[in-house]
Formats: sequence, structure tokens, C-alpha cells
Amino acid sequence: MKRKIFLFTVLVFSASIMWSQEKQKEDRNFKIPLIGDVAPSFTAETTSGTLNFPADYGRKWKVIFSHPQDFTPVCSTELLELANLQKEFDKLNVKVVVVSTDPLESHVQWKKALEDIEFKGMVPQKIKFPLIDDESLAVAKKYGMIQAVSNSTKAVRGVFIIDPDNIIQSVSFYPMNIGRSTEELIRTVVALQATEGNKHMTPANWKAGNDLLIVTPPVTDQSAENVPDGFYRLSWFLWYEKAKSSLK
Repeated sequence: MKRKIFLFTVLVFSASIMWSQEKQKEDRNFKIPLIGDVAPSFTAETTSGTLNFPADYGRKWKVIFSHPQDFTPVCSTELLELANLQKEFDKLNVKVVVVSTDPLESHVQWKKALEDIEFKGMVPQKIKFPLIDDESLAVAKKYGMIQAVSNSTKAVRGVFIIDPDNIIQSVSFYPMNIGRSTEELIRTVVALQATEGNKHMTPANWKAGNDLLIVTPPVTDQSAENVPDGFYRLSWFLWYEKAKSSLK
């Protein structure tokens, strides 16, 4: 009888351990929302007050730019670059939000310190975009930025570009030691806006003002003499539409 009780206890204990491990894996299975998914919504406290995301931004483009920790060198330079591009983002109808896993008071002190720095010879900038308090990791989990195995916040270096319909259009992740390119961020936003409507695409290394690829050739007869004004082709499968600037 004692042997049976012992075996039963061992089995129950083992099952409990296995269930706990599986539950832990499930709790850490934070799926990254992909291109085409609806952007997960959240409410959080920020350096600019309470934010209901994305509802508070209406029909604007939105960028989530996340960090694992305040006062880190790489992240600090990224925020300084973003601060110097605030007017550019406004012109593009883009709202930037910064997520960090540190508490709000730390954000306030970090923001204050950054606003006193003369970066690359530029005048110190007031940071107008909100820094989100994500000490609870609620936002990081919704956006799949927690590593499943270790529960580490080292992966919280993501960039999500979200369109006016709150659909995710771009997802990027970066390592801790590599600073992100704000120039590439701007280029991607401009490219996404230039190709809205699914009639155009951008070729490799495209920049604002360059010619655009077209999804469907403008004519059925693709003879050399049948290329409409404003278009050109490199092959039957590679058609371009000339940028408006080059038509002037």
C-alpha cells in the first residue's frame, strides 16, 4: 500500500512539473504580429500622459520604436535622431511612440537628460513624442518582443510601422549593439505611402522622387513602339512609371 501511495505521489508530482513547464512555455509564447495584421491595442502611461493606442492617433501613420532600457548609449542616440526628425515625421503624417521597459519616472529623467545634449552639433531638441511606461511588459508581450526561452527583454528593439487603418505594414528587429537607421525608417514610410493602392512598387534602393515599378504593364501589346508616355520597360516583366518630378 505504501509503495502504491509513493508511486501515485511521484506521478502526480511529475505531472504537476510537466504542466507547470508547459504553462510557462505557453505564457512566454508571445507571437510577433506580422505584416497585414491589425496592430494590437493598449492603454499605457507615458511622458505625455495616458495613451490609448492606436485610437488616439486617428487616421495617422504610426511608428512604434521600442527599447529594453533607458539611459543605454545606443538607445539614447536613436532617440536623439528621432527628436531631430520630429518635423519630418509631422510632414509625413506620422506619430512616433517610444516603448521602454523601464518605469515612467526613469523615462522622465532620461527625456530630460536627452533634451540637454548637443548631438552632432545640432541644437538640443525638446522630445515631443511619448515614452511609454512598459515596466509590466504588457506592450512588449503584445508585440512579441519577449524571448520565449529566457523571458529576456533583450529582444525589445523592434520597429513597427502601422498605416492609418491600423494595419501593420512593416516589422523590423535589431540587436542590442547596433543602432537603428532613422534614414531607413523615413525611407520606408515614404515608400509605403508612395505605393498605397497596390498599383506601384519600389525597386531596390529606392528613394523619394525616384521612378516606381508598376504591378501591371500599361499595355497588352509590348512592342517597342507601344510604350506610353511616362513609362519605360527593361523587360516584359520589369516596367517603370516615371516619377512626376522627372516629367516636368
